[in-house]
Amino acid sequence: MKSSHVLRPAILAGLLVSFAGVPALAGAQDTQQDQQQNQTGQIQTLQGIIVTGSRIKQTNAVTSQPVLTLTHQQLEATGLKTVGDVLQQLTASGKALSAKFNSSGNFGYPPDGGGIGAGSAQVDLRNLGSKRVLVLVDGLRWVNESSASGVSGAVDLNTIPIAIIDRIEVLEDGASAIYGSDAIAGVVNIITRKTFDGAQVHAYFGRYSGLGGDTKNGDLTFGGHTDKFSGIFSASYFSQDAISSALWPQSSVPEPGAGLAAGSSATPQGRLTFCDPSIAFPAYGSCSADQSEFYDITLNNGTTNPNYNKPSPDQPPGTYHDWSSADRFNFAPYNLLLTPNKRKSLYTSIQYNISDNVHIHAKALYNNRTSSNQAAPEPIFIGPYAGTGGLADHISVSHLNPFNPFGIDLCADASPTCGDGTANLGWVTRRPVEIGPRIYNQDVNTTYFNVGMDGLFNIGDRGYNWNADLVHTDNKADQVFFNGYNLAHMSLALGDPSVCAQVPGCVPLDLFGGQSRPITPEMADWILATQHDSSKQVMDLFNANISGDMFAIGDREADFAAGVEHRRYQGDFEPDPLRQNGESQDSVAFPVNASYKVDEGYAEFNFPILASLSIDPAVRLSHYSTFGSATTGKIGLRWQPIEDLVLRGTWSQGFRAPNIGELFGLTTFAATLVDPCGPSDGSGPAPQFAAGCAAQGVPAGFTQANTQIIAFTGGNPNLQPEKSHSYTAGFVYSPSWLEHTAWSDRVDLSMSYYHYKIDNAIQAEDIQALLDACLAAGGTSPTLCAPFSRQAGGNLNPPQNKLQNIGTVLTDGVDIKFNWASPEWSWGRLTAALQSTRVFSFSQVDTLGIASQRMVGIEVSDSAIPSWQTNIQLGWMRGDFDANWNVRYIAGVKEACANAVISSGIPGCADSSDFHHLGATTYNDVQLGWKDVFALKGLKLSIGVNNIFDRDPPICLTCSLNGYDAGTYDLPGRFWYVDANYKF
Repeated sequence: MKSSHVLRPAILAGLLVSFAGVPALAGAQDTQQDQQQNQTGQIQTLQGIIVTGSRIKQTNAVTSQPVLTLTHQQLEATGLKTVGDVLQQLTASGKALSAKFNSSGNFGYPPDGGGIGAGSAQVDLRNLGSKRVLVLVDGLRWVNESSASGVSGAVDLNTIPIAIIDRIEVLEDGASAIYGSDAIAGVVNIITRKTFDGAQVHAYFGRYSGLGGDTKNGDLTFGGHTDKFSGIFSASYFSQDAISSALWPQSSVPEPGAGLAAGSSATPQGRLTFCDPSIAFPAYGSCSADQSEFYDITLNNGTTNPNYNKPSPDQPPGTYHDWSSADRFNFAPYNLLLTPNKRKSLYTSIQYNISDNVHIHAKALYNNRTSSNQAAPEPIFIGPYAGTGGLADHISVSHLNPFNPFGIDLCADASPTCGDGTANLGWVTRRPVEIGPRIYNQDVNTTYFNVGMDGLFNIGDRGYNWNADLVHTDNKADQVFFNGYNLAHMSLALGDPSVCAQVPGCVPLDLFGGQSRPITPEMADWILATQHDSSKQVMDLFNANISGDMFAIGDREADFAAGVEHRRYQGDFEPDPLRQNGESQDSVAFPVNASYKVDEGYAEFNFPILASLSIDPAVRLSHYSTFGSATTGKIGLRWQPIEDLVLRGTWSQGFRAPNIGELFGLTTFAATLVDPCGPSDGSGPAPQFAAGCAAQGVPAGFTQANTQIIAFTGGNPNLQPEKSHSYTAGFVYSPSWLEHTAWSDRVDLSMSYYHYKIDNAIQAEDIQALLDACLAAGGTSPTLCAPFSRQAGGNLNPPQNKLQNIGTVLTDGVDIKFNWASPEWSWGRLTAALQSTRVFSFSQVDTLGIASQRMVGIEVSDSAIPSWQTNIQLGWMRGDFDANWNVRYIAGVKEACANAVISSGIPGCADSSDFHHLGATTYNDVQLGWKDVFALKGLKLSIGVNNIFDRDPPICLTCSLNGYDAGTYDLPGRFWYVDANYKF
């Protein structure tokens, strides 16, 4: 399309000149911040600095947009040593990946093509997802992660060591007009240290009481400066040990709705669903068309020699009994509550003054992360009930297999070479615990290089700042997966032994002996296959900015900032060949190799309309090689009617371009899906679903075979950008009559209302909501039921659920911040601060009119949206001593009993229409600090305990792993730590 090629760098440059009227340039992210709004909400004076959300230097105490700042000292006071952990405790944060997510081997790949993100840490604002949060470092974009499992649209915060951070600024507002794509929910700008004189050694150790998870952190920082040169170097090491789920009773032993009751149908004793063609219909075990007479049996415990004695018409055969939920396998003890993670980082930053007005700067970072995930031993599923859509669904067992106790072919497909030519196998499942757990080891390397120049000049009596930067950065990841299977080898080993004997290494496989006849080392050597996956993301960026004064309005200056940016993204994902050809039991994935380019230009203004009123408009033009052009705008308003009060508001347009994974990824995802036609607890369909189930041919008495139903997911090259509109409105009140009194040195109060609307939202269908809607509408709707089909026995086939521009997301709420500081009393100084977020509404409605289950106060898909989240900080300081008490409150939520795999016997779950309540949770964290310990100047020692009252997370019935929502709540148990800093 002709218009899609209009925006090019040369034209952008001309556009900027026309906006600015003079050749000027916006200063790079300033490092001098004499006074600012800090984490506690205290408002202080700014002296000509750049604050996230604007590229115009600010001189007002409060800007038009809400910005939360975390200083290096405030980061240290949390007792946390990863950026992700700190940001995920903000009241505006939602679910995001962290070391608490042990997802590899449990779910497959998510629909967005971004991969599992094993070992990474991300940030979510406003519950809108990590891909809608823009992460900057010193005002420049950071590379997205790969994690060896896809091409993600989110940043791994583990690539940024906390030791190099001066402060973190969080813009709680959309900012696409200033920064471009991804800044829909907000912006996290990590400001690094630029100057440092002397040396600092830091050491840290912490652990969870009764669980372990030892956490060690050490770093060395040194630097110095002359009149023309300044430099800083930092080396960091971080190590976090694993915590096994077996150490926490909620996961390791049967619990209501967790543990064994919600376990897997793949057990060490095996599960077999088949029919015997020699049994006369209609006896149990005979071949009925609807498969209602198929055996569904498992081997009796302790059986050493399986015996198939054909029983009476209604009895299981020989040494077998009918399968029931009591036979489920509790996989949780094999999983991890906390995944191990090690990181090594090197960082340097230098600045050189070429002249008084021109400076050159450079930064370089190398970060290596090694991490692991662990899952229960790989279950073996063969036959059509496996529902993988791949080779596993078509593997048969020959009657010649020496371990087949039934003496008949178990045929996955109708074939003249198998049995009597008809399909008689549902599935054979077995959990070979003797092989050991699945292990996924990641090795991730991030490199970052930045070089640039900045300076200032005057035209007449007006001053201008400029900067230009070049960035090259990449994130490369490799993953090695141990104890997975080669399905092609498995098929040979279950077939005719004479064929197997002709292939070197092949030995017949025994899936029928249970725990008393384990798989031998020779069998394991043949079917096991170590698998290698890799992925990479590369970003190249050029950025140039200009800012300064344009003209005077009364006694105040009208300011501007403008700039251009060019970016190139490259993303690659190379899954193991077994994944690509469907021969891996673990999951199917396909390679990605793609790139795209972006050219952008923006202009931003600040007009002082009155002495107390200013307006801040901005516009950004973007051209993407993938879809064309986009224009976004923003306007901010700041009014200070009296000295103590500032009223402010913003209105912003935003957009988010589909990333490489969303455009080109293709994977599978094992959603924990409850089939209303036959929940695994045997309760049968609820009345509203009965007609739909009958219309789909589901037989009477049907019970869902597998709760993790594979869905084919992935990218869509026809995706268009998401578009958003957001606005904020609020005030900041700092009463002067409460300053320097006998009991108050300063009080600040701020409140900000936010509202976001996202159209053309990129996501897959809420597959559970869609299935429920399909069946409630009668089961045959060509629109609602298009993704769903069923096998003869009633089990769902893998549905197609690819990404779409699916509908609208709406959310709104309010942020409240309060800060108080006492005078300096003889016994010390007190501080108190509060940050609280109230979410009024959250909804996702697709183009079919189906509302997602996600809403305020609801727990779904391992992600809750509490109505209230509140953080309170209480502090005391006197001389060399300080103490902090932090309180974190999360309001209660509820989850639908209908979404639980097993809900019978759970308080509040009398029937499927009920809800199970997860009560409100409060965490208390304490820290004590001592400076100049034992008169050693520069040494500070801190000790602390997070979750000092040992509050466990509430039990979650519908959460996929470990029986709690790891995206909302802390790990169980107290976490204590000691921290030492020595600066000299």
